Amino acid sequence: MTSATGTFDVNLNPQSTTHSPLGRMSIDKTFHGDLEATSKGEMLAFGTAVEGSAGYVALEQVSGALHGRRGTFALQHNGKMARGVGDLSISVVPDSGTDDLTGLSGQMSIAIDDAGAHSYQFEYTLTDAPSV
Repeated sequence: MTSATGTFDVNLNPQSTTHSPLGRMSIDKTFHGDLEATSKGEMLAFGTAVEGSAGYVALEQVSGALHGRRGTFALQHNGKMARGVGDLSISVVPDSGTDDLTGLSGQMSIAIDDAGAHSYQFEYTLTDAPSV
């Protein structure tokens, strides 16, 4: 496994939905550090009547350079919060890597500090692409 770290800026823009309490947002990110990239994605979230409890799923396509290797890949998010205690899984969608990032797999974790700054740690591997 190789580790990549850095920061990112994120803009979440609410989108219309037809079902409340379901929320939908577009995601725009800019990654800095070992991953120099941008991403676009969509998120669905569901808030419950219990404060601090919710769930979300999201998909985003990342485009840029990872340790200098250029290409695109997709990240899949699965997050939940139970009364303020969070559990988040972010993983590379299998076989979503392109160009120099073909064969990418891995897991990303994010942290948000007290000032609201976002950072990431990305543990990944790059293997030869399977023949199709």
